[in-house]
Amino acid sequence: MLRGKVQHLFHCTFFISFIFLFLVFAGAINLNDKEKPYIDPWETYGIYGTLTLYTLRLLTLLTIPQVLCNFGGLTLFNAFPGKIKLKGSPLLSPFICIRVVTRGDFPKLVRDNVTKNMNTCLDVGMENFMIEVVTDKAINLPKHRRVREVVVPAEYKTKTGALFKSRALQYCLEDTVNILADTDWIVHLDEETLLTENSVRGIINFVLDGQHQFGQGLITYANDHIVNWLTTLADSFRVADDMGKLRFQFYIFHKPLFSWKGSYVVTQVSAEKKVSFDNGLDGSVAEDCYFAMKAYVQGYTFNFIEGEMWEKSPFTLWDFMQQRKRWLQGILLVVHSKEIPVVNKVFLAISCYSWVTLPFSTSNILLAAFCPIPCPHLLDLTCGFIGAVNIYMYIFGVIKSFPIHRFGPLKFFMFVGGALATIPFNIVIENIAVIWGVLGKKHKFYIVNKEVKTPTTV
Repeated sequence: MLRGKVQHLFHCTFFISFIFLFLVFAGAINLNDKEKPYIDPWETYGIYGTLTLYTLRLLTLLTIPQVLCNFGGLTLFNAFPGKIKLKGSPLLSPFICIRVVTRGDFPKLVRDNVTKNMNTCLDVGMENFMIEVVTDKAINLPKHRRVREVVVPAEYKTKTGALFKSRALQYCLEDTVNILADTDWIVHLDEETLLTENSVRGIINFVLDGQHQFGQGLITYANDHIVNWLTTLADSFRVADDMGKLRFQFYIFHKPLFSWKGSYVVTQVSAEKKVSFDNGLDGSVAEDCYFAMKAYVQGYTFNFIEGEMWEKSPFTLWDFMQQRKRWLQGILLVVHSKEIPVVNKVFLAISCYSWVTLPFSTSNILLAAFCPIPCPHLLDLTCGFIGAVNIYMYIFGVIKSFPIHRFGPLKFFMFVGGALATIPFNIVIENIAVIWGVLGKKHKFYIVNKEVKTPTTV
């Protein structure tokens, strides 16, 4: 515990120092009192050019709420908690159903992960649990008293016409299918998600506490065999986002102000049934986001769960882009849904439109160099702060994913350099995904391949 606190202190010191140096380098903080050459934008660029340049600069401010939450989450709470300690006996834990939803395209992956996850639960000492696999195609899992396979009938339709993952999740809640009591808990996983002993302990602590009906924790992507280094290093930002924004909104407000992820979701059965996944087409593309907003509207509370789970980043750049496109389209549908009051989705909407306007915001990188404009000092500081925090997120993601004590200093700094080098690639991919997502068909659900094909020896 002491080691984690020392690591957190070093991280905070480095984080703040990084922001300061970035502001100096960007010219937002002037240490030599040298005056910048003044440019009259109205004379240089004309009325329309000047208005366009200032509008593009101001679009950057849309990211302020999530940047502040990321900064708060990474500094106010210990970023290196170490081994999670159980606050009660696993034997006294309420019944937990670990529910995996799959289309059934990768049966070997599902079977292997069911075995791994069951062994992890048993190693921690869990007794009151089962693993339930919900699939569109029969996988024919081996018979086991702790394993249940639920095949969603092809003819099944929800009342509102929900599709994709929402349809499968809603099928599990039907009275003729559900075997769980209202006081039981469900841990929602994707087919490639692997539990760790830390995450199981965190989940047990969460359900034993029982104060909140919904919870979520950290997912990392650089474990076991790494298929694509480019996408894995790019996903280091998502790791930092979990430890920053996600922790901050749940620890401070206990509300999904910016929504949450679709995996490592822990719900109480009675609350999940009342919220439901039967949310029509608009709630079927980003079913996790729609569900969180509905739960928020209904007054349920959320908390962050300590302990990480493991997943893999997309194996190809095509999958990576498709994944981002689907997220954007799904969140846009939620933001524009008349079923969710504006007061509940205001921060989600700001975050979403900071993403939608990314191509315009990105243009500031070139425009600041070739078409400089005089701005208030506070605006320069704010834009510099936003840039520094977003860049540091990649560094922190590497710190969490590739600990220096595990890989050594040389490899660690190579990983940091690699993550920073992926930023231009990430910007390009995100911009393409945004343009494609805004212009393309919204009600589609692309399945990302997460099954590693092992070579066969003949």
